[in-house]
Amino acid sequence: MSKNFVVGSLALALMSGAAMSAEPVKTAVLLKPAGVFDGVDGRVHAGWQVLVEGDKIAAAGPGLAAPPTAQVLDLPGATLMPGMIEGHGHLFLHPYNETTWDDQVLHESLALRTARAVAQAKTTLLAGFTTVRDLGTEGAGYADVGLKAAINQGIVPGPRLRVATLAIVALGAYGPKGFEPGVPVPQGAEEATGVDGVVAAARRQIGAGADWVKLYADYRWGPGEDSRPTLSLDELKAAVAAAHDAGRLVAAHAGTAEGMRRAVEAGVNTIEHGSGGTPEVFKAMAAKGIAFCPTLAAPDAIARYRGWNGSEPAPEGVLASRKSFQMALKAGVPICMGGDVGVFAHGQNAREMELMVAAGMKPADVLIAATRGNAKWFALDKQLGAVSPGLFADLIAVEGDPTVDIAAVRKIKMVMKGGARVQ
Repeated sequence: MSKNFVVGSLALALMSGAAMSAEPVKTAVLLKPAGVFDGVDGRVHAGWQVLVEGDKIAAAGPGLAAPPTAQVLDLPGATLMPGMIEGHGHLFLHPYNETTWDDQVLHESLALRTARAVAQAKTTLLAGFTTVRDLGTEGAGYADVGLKAAINQGIVPGPRLRVATLAIVALGAYGPKGFEPGVPVPQGAEEATGVDGVVAAARRQIGAGADWVKLYADYRWGPGEDSRPTLSLDELKAAVAAAHDAGRLVAAHAGTAEGMRRAVEAGVNTIEHGSGGTPEVFKAMAAKGIAFCPTLAAPDAIARYRGWNGSEPAPEGVLASRKSFQMALKAGVPICMGGDVGVFAHGQNAREMELMVAAGMKPADVLIAATRGNAKWFALDKQLGAVSPGLFADLIAVEGDPTVDIAAVRKIKMVMKGGARVQ
């Protein structure tokens, strides 16, 4: 084998996002699992195979013919499925029972937070999540733009990233708080006020590399207070229009019924959390096709940090999130799978999927939400999210049948990103 062949193969692997593996990318790979969950119809197709050529899926179905030079990878007992998409993550945060959010924002250096984010990106990829929508660095500036570039260039391993950079909050409405009034304190998002102010903030973030604009429609004005609306309807509408004009999508943090109502009227693309949602709000979301990301795992994790042992009845915050999720399901709202990872440990993303099933969503529907569904809501469905010819070969194999037991998605046997095996 010539030196040039080895160097060339390694370069191809790096360009395909396989920097964590020295295994050269084959021209073609035939994957032979026990069955294939394609992310579309909710079924596991027994006996299906998948042919990968380069970084794309070439064919999927029973009895495929592969080129004579193709590598054959047997995956007995495994279900092959699309790489999962984390819909609400924060790679620059780590669990709040390790370090409080305030202390992460105020006392952890940018270098430390970035190094941790690099490690957490790798952990996330190895857990089978080949794409992440990262909804804010929470005080780490535009470091997510740099992390995305490092992953794309093969410098560090990680999932495909769609980033929201700083996020936008109403002046005075975010944190950290609790300091001497008038003393400038670094904030976990960019503060803005007035129509011109929020438009300028949105454009600044887009210009710096934001794929998504994240708006806080409501939040706690003071420590210990309940959430209240923050950005006005006019401010939300103006920011959404600016983002959409730039070809960016908009996510709204909204936990109150009024915050959600304003976000819906403003035309956002997804609403996050929504624990105060009402049947009327969810009906309006369904009518407009606005996806709901319930983040059930975040209040669950926080309640456990405060001493809840998981027994019923659950704490009020956990029950409110479950109830709103069930209302959204009943109303036919598109469901995004995203757990607010960072509140709890990266790599444990499947926790949200398990809680969605426990709250009444069918395992197959949760799997679709985490694959084809999120790809659609994030305008990525022409590139990934399904086992379909022409899409990127972002594929995982899990032990067992996740349509029967959702916990099977924790049992990762193989991860492939862009046709290159990373596990």
